Amino acid sequence: MGAKLRAVRQRISSVRSISQITRAQELIASSRIVKAQQRMRAAEPYARELTRAVEAVVSRSASVTHPLTTERQHIRKAAILILTSDSGFCGAYNANALREAARLRAALAERNVEPVIYVAGLKGIGWHRFRELALAGQWSGFSSTPKYQNAVDLAAPLLEAFSDETSGVDELHLVGTEFVSMLTQRPSVRRLLPMEIEDTTEEAPHGPLPQYEFEPGTEEVLDALLPQYVTSRIFFALLEAAASELASRRRAMKAATDNAADLLETLTREANNARQAEITQEISEIVGGANALADASAGSES
Repeated sequence: MGAKLRAVRQRISSVRSISQITRAQELIASSRIVKAQQRMRAAEPYARELTRAVEAVVSRSASVTHPLTTERQHIRKAAILILTSDSGFCGAYNANALREAARLRAALAERNVEPVIYVAGLKGIGWHRFRELALAGQWSGFSSTPKYQNAVDLAAPLLEAFSDETSGVDELHLVGTEFVSMLTQRPSVRRLLPMEIEDTTEEAPHGPLPQYEFEPGTEEVLDALLPQYVTSRIFFALLEAAASELASRRRAMKAATDNAADLLETLTREANNARQAEITQEISEIVGGANALADASAGSES
């Protein structure tokens, strides 16, 4: 066997092994994406109704001066929670989220606002460590299967930093990935706190807001509702990010498997050509040797 044919067959073996890995990753992501979508749809009504409750409390109050809804006069720091994955093989999922976070940091720098970075996911943690960017908080181990307790753990230090006047955090932003469809996942930036209050005459998208009577008062109601509101928003963002991660991994692994199949076809053709060239060379050598023996025999007889 020639050196070229041996090298091609080694590449074929390597590509076939990689193809088996990518195919397995694709099947695993396909089996998990359905459950991730179901969890996301199951959590959506609670998040929507809690948002409507907060909107109703704010809209029915003549003047709301709660710290979580009031714009600060001088913005010094802004906390940024970045959601990434714990593992790779998911295409540009992490790169898109981190790029969106970099744009947000640039926008804050133009306003002379210092970012305070919190990261969930090993890929985001490693990215920031490699660039020696300070992290105020980091979490990992639940990117593909988040639980509500994980959202509570993320929300607690963020709310504490926002409520503590000595920390200087005046805004809270969330950088994640919206799950649009199996083929489309869109990185997004959302400002969680302070809540953006807009005066409008348009009807709410899900019907008129409910009317409440407050006891003992609006401030106490918001004290109870807003932390749950922030936690539910973070939890729903984690569920969206998990579904987006699995969809991105499935798409990336399918593309890798298809590319491996195309490469195997090309390498197999190349191996056949190399083997054919070797056979032709061997036949030529045999024919040449036979002719040389025939000529030698004819010379000896004469």
